[in-house]
Order: sequence, then C-alpha cells, then structure tokens
Amino acid sequence: MAAKKAKKSPTAEQSFSEVPAKVIVKFHDHIQVPFNQAAASQTGKLGIGDWRGLVAKFKGITIAPLFTSKTPGEIRELVNRAKRLDPTYRPPNFLNYFAITIPTNINAHLVAIALSIWPAVQQAYVEPPPTEPPGVDQAGDELNVRQGYLDPATDGGIDARYVWGKAGGDGEGQALVDMEWGWALDHKDLVAHGITMISGFNKGSFSHGAGVLGIIAAIDTEVQQDPNERGYGLGITPKLKSVRVVSQWLSSSASSYRGTAQPILDAIAVMSFGDVLLLEAQTPWANSLVPVEVELATFDVIRLATALGIIAVEAAGNGGANLDLIRNPLGTGPRIFKKGTSDFRDSGAIIVGAASSALRHERLGLSCHGSRVDCYGWGENVATLSTGSSGWTNSFGGTSSASAIVAGAALAVQGLAQKGLGRRLGPWQLRAILRNPANGTPSWNYPASGIGVMPNLKAIFDGNALTLAPDIYLCDFAGDPGLPHTEAVSASPDVILRQSAVADPQSSFGPGSGTEYIAPPSDDAVAGQDNFIYVRVRNKGGSTASSVQVKVSWARHSDLLVPALWQPVGTTTIDVPTSDLPTVSNAIVWQAATVPTTGSYCLIVFLNHSQDPAPAPANFSDLNNFQKFINLNNNVTRRDFNVV
Repeated sequence: MAAKKAKKSPTAEQSFSEVPAKVIVKFHDHIQVPFNQAAASQTGKLGIGDWRGLVAKFKGITIAPLFTSKTPGEIRELVNRAKRLDPTYRPPNFLNYFAITIPTNINAHLVAIALSIWPAVQQAYVEPPPTEPPGVDQAGDELNVRQGYLDPATDGGIDARYVWGKAGGDGEGQALVDMEWGWALDHKDLVAHGITMISGFNKGSFSHGAGVLGIIAAIDTEVQQDPNERGYGLGITPKLKSVRVVSQWLSSSASSYRGTAQPILDAIAVMSFGDVLLLEAQTPWANSLVPVEVELATFDVIRLATALGIIAVEAAGNGGANLDLIRNPLGTGPRIFKKGTSDFRDSGAIIVGAASSALRHERLGLSCHGSRVDCYGWGENVATLSTGSSGWTNSFGGTSSASAIVAGAALAVQGLAQKGLGRRLGPWQLRAILRNPANGTPSWNYPASGIGVMPNLKAIFDGNALTLAPDIYLCDFAGDPGLPHTEAVSASPDVILRQSAVADPQSSFGPGSGTEYIAPPSDDAVAGQDNFIYVRVRNKGGSTASSVQVKVSWARHSDLLVPALWQPVGTTTIDVPTSDLPTVSNAIVWQAATVPTTGSYCLIVFLNHSQDPAPAPANFSDLNNFQKFINLNNNVTRRDFNVV
C-alpha cells in the first residue's frame, strides 16, 4: 500500500460511538479454510465445524478473514522473508485467522465459548473493545524546559544529550513507526519530518499522539541551529530519517475499528530490518489493561515483526497488573507472560513499564509489571508536545510516555550502532542491551519491582555495549543462530565427548574441519577411565569475549528437573572472538573417579561471561519447562550420552 500524506489533525479530540463486538477465531494451522467470505458456507462441507448450527443459535453473526489489507501472496512473502532472516521462526498460518462480527443483542463471549469446542479451532476470544492509549496527559505551559528525561542518569534521565554529540546518537538515518489512534501532525515541531500515514484514519486522542512523537522526534524551531542547546521540545532523536504512523481506525465510523493486529501487519510490510515500531496501545483483559500481545493474533504479528528484524517497543499497559498472573478473561488458561514456565511465549518485543520521574524511580501503581517487562521510563511529569500548532504539556505520563522514552533510546542506540559498526542491531541484540542493568538505571527495589531498568545512553556508548557487547552462545542444533527457538534440545553439536584426548581441538572441530556446522561424532563415555569433553563456543556480538567460563555437569535423566542433583564434570576458560565461528575449548578432563556406572545420561553445559552471564536455573516443574529454559537461553545447552 502506498504511503499517503497524513491529514492534519483538528485541535479538539474526537468522540466515538460503540464499536460492534467481534470474536477472533484461529483455526489450527493444518486446517484448510477458504480465505474469503465463503468460509461460512464451506465449514460444514469441509468438516471444520457446524457453522449453520452456530448461526441458528446466534442469529446475525457473520465471518470474514481477519487480515484483509494484504493478499495471501503478500502475507506469504512476508513470512518467507522472516524465515530467511530468522531460522528459528516458526510462523502460524495467518490465513487461518477470522473475525466474527456479533450483533448487539448477542453475548460475544458465548459465541467464543461455542467456537472453542470445535476441534478445528486453536483459539477463539472476544476482541477487546477500543481502548485509549495508555497515557495520562493534561494541558501545560508552552515552551517548557522540564525535559528531565533527556538529562544524565545521575539526574534521573537517559542522558540523550550526551549522545547527541556522538555520530548517530541523534537518530540520524533511523526510522520510526508509531501505532495508535491519532496525532496532532500540524504541530510546528513535527511538520519538518513530513510524517506520512501507512494506513488508517487520524481518529482521536490527538494530544496523546503528539506527546509520543514529541518525546521521540520533536524538532524545536528555536534550537535547530544548536542541537545541544537545552531547548523547548527537542526530541530524544530529532534527526530521524523517517517518521510514519499507522492507525487502529480506518475511518470515523464506529464500525471501522480494526484492533491491533491488522495495523501492525500493514506497518511491518513497509518497514526494514532495524526500524523501530512503537505500539502505543493497551488491551482490556481479565479486568485489567495489559500489553496488546495478550491477544493471540497480535502476538503472532509482533513475532512476525521481530523475525523480520523490526524492533518492537510495546507499552506494558496502565492496568497495574502483575503480568505473571495474567490468564484469559475467565481466569483460566496459560500464564503467557511468566518467564520460566512452559506456557511462556516471547514475541521478541521490548515491553516497557512506568516509574516515577524522581531519582528513586519507583514503579507507578498504574504500571503493569512482572518478569516479562524489560525496561521502564518516566511515567509522570513528562514535558512534551500537545494539540494545536504549538501546544505543550508538562504532565504527559503513564506507560505511554515510558514506552516513547525507551523507543527514543532504541533509535539512538541504532544510530550509534550504524555509525560505529556499519550495521544496525536485531531485536534480540538491542533488547539485551537495553534491559541489561549494566547499561541502565535499575528501578527502585529491582528486580522485585518488575519493571526492569531505564536505558542510560552514556553507559551504553562509553561501556562495552556498543564496542560492542559480546553475545556468546552454544548451538542446540546444527545451524542454530543463537536465537530463541522451539527445537528439541538433547543433541547439541557443540558438546563433543571423546574417550581419548585430541591433539588439536581447534583443527579437529573448528572452522575448516568440515564439522563446524554439524555434530561431529561423539564417543560413549567409558566407565573407570578418564574421558575428555570439548565445547565449541561462538560469539555474534561486537567484541571479544575474554575468559569465558565453560562449565560442564552431568545428570541422570530422572534428575534433570532438579539442578541441585547435577554432578560437576569440570570447567575451563576460553577467549572467543567476534567472528561468529566456533572456537573450541581445551579438553575438560572427566576424571575416572567421577564417571558414573553404565547407562544413559545427560551433559549440561553453561557459558558465563561478565557481559553475557549464564542464566540461573531453578527447579523445573516438568521436562517441557526444562527444555524451554534451554530454548530461550543461548548460553546453555544439553547433550545426551551413554556410559559403557
């Protein structure tokens, strides 16, 4: 879809009437459902479900594909490109998402429950109604100088002013897309960007959109000659190459609300690797306001975005909820936001909570929190743009202002990386940098606060994060690029067991050996004698990882869920350069006295480095939980073996 110039917004907020309820239904990937209006008439013939019976019970319901702004061919091309960029990506069948429109006299939840019992249905849920973006804003003084979030971390900010003096630190060459309802695009500090609308309609909440864009990209007309001046409305990254917006509304009509998944799909179709997509939205769910990815369709589209290399920054929501406890609206189902559980799902987005502006940086009561929240920003007292051609406010806030601050930090880091490294960072790399306590200001009572850290751009630039931080990893399978995945984890090709020592491990198992991308044959261990273990380590970061600790343990399969029962084999240290090629450790000698009796066992290997620490294992509730621990952490792996 060609971008079009966004219409100027009115100065008053628009109102909207009630939006028709919808049920989103996702059929299992293997089910063949016609991607058109014929889906309703075909369900019975194809054995998918009794649509006629459903209509007889709930008169007036209609069904249509959910993703209609892109053709099936365009969706497939996006998915194929994502799979090429991210080998770990396992896409859903986006053509199996449908939306059922519900008449006002029918309870949408009853329709969702009726659909949920169809064997062909993976999930059915009521699409939450339109919910204003998660901000708090009030009119304030014009030409305000209280942009403390730009100040040094010692004064409570992210130190944006420091990196304005560094190549790329002002966002030069970077691209932003903001998704929400509306914007005051006629503001004098935004017009120079020539902001375009990817799709949708400038519907309402104009001051909210203006505040968000002001935090990130405002170009103050009075300080353009000196970007280091403490000015009136200079955004975190005022030199962006591109600023675009996409709306959740298609027109002024109440029936044009299209949720969150569709506008995200529209946006990522025209975005590039390393661009930043800011999701200024929240979803009413289980009596709270939570991140939009709680909806399955939205999660799947965000995961498609990160597989394409797009940086997604997502508001945690102003519901004040502990996300570790969030289930579906009925209080049942998986806890998808709780890390370390088998139900946890990771879209790759950077989820942002809100804290006080004062140096103590306490979590605000309105902010959602939990193990899934990566970063925080100011959620109060944020000075930024508002409606009108020169409007300002001193009191923008909530997880909206916080998310905008973190998105601005992400754009600054991308600019620094592009100038310093000649390339931009992918979603997993950038998120790791921004949420690392070494690169930011931990919130008060961190980590129990559940909102992570606020990025400190000076620490990121002056420290090792952009020189750049190492990212060491072990392959769980041949071709593993060191990203989260869902593959089986029991035969790492980087854990090599030998009954006798190898004279030159690097030549035998490293680059040029012919085994560097496959699993070289491993011996069985022999009881009653010394055995030898070699570990291959890769580094896809930007600097050498010196003195990486390699720790090997063994366990009976029955003991895998209790780390306290794992038995030590030995440790070694290794320096790993940044080539992303395997560096092979010296032998870790498995002393004869500690080799168990004959049987089947498992080796567990951890890598630990000061800038890329090993994850801390806890007791695992089941084997799936243990496997997910390895799937999500690239510096731990497993290899099964026998003792003979």
